[in-house]
Amino acid sequence: MQNTESTAPDAPGGEGMSAAEAAVNADMEALSQQLAVAEAAVAEMRDVLLRERADLENQRRRLQRDLENARKFANERLLSDLLPVCDGLESGLAVETADVAAMRQGLDLTYKALLKVAESNGLKAVKPTNQPFNPELHQAVSMIDSPAHASGTVVNTLQTGYVLNDRLLRPAMVVVAN
Repeated sequence: MQNTESTAPDAPGGEGMSAAEAAVNADMEALSQQLAVAEAAVAEMRDVLLRERADLENQRRRLQRDLENARKFANERLLSDLLPVCDGLESGLAVETADVAAMRQGLDLTYKALLKVAESNGLKAVKPTNQPFNPELHQAVSMIDSPAHASGTVVNTLQTGYVLNDRLLRPAMVVVAN
């Protein structure tokens, strides 16, 4: 005996599928497409993230290199300005003369050139003779009785002090009146 009946009735949505199976297949197909779109979006975002990280790392390295160069060459202008002072000292030392006045004049000109370079780079001398003692700028080495000066006045500056851009670099060493 032969069975002439088919085991699954023909469904309007497919070959041998029920309507429920066709709906499930359609939903799975839609979900698969959504998953593929989401995976593509994730891959694109991952690519963007990796590029941004690489850009940040490159920028960090560039800034680090620029900072190192800034530190390395920070004194370039100052040293360039000091070269004429060095040249003046060198030529003064090359002169073989017994004329002390000429040697003193050359040293004085070189010293003035050095002070000019220092001042143009923010260095100011602190020479407080005949001024009131200021513990923020002066270091008292000794005190003397001086009828010519008021008490607390700087009588003599033993060593010039220096201020660099309003910050004390070295206090002036002074003698103060009692």
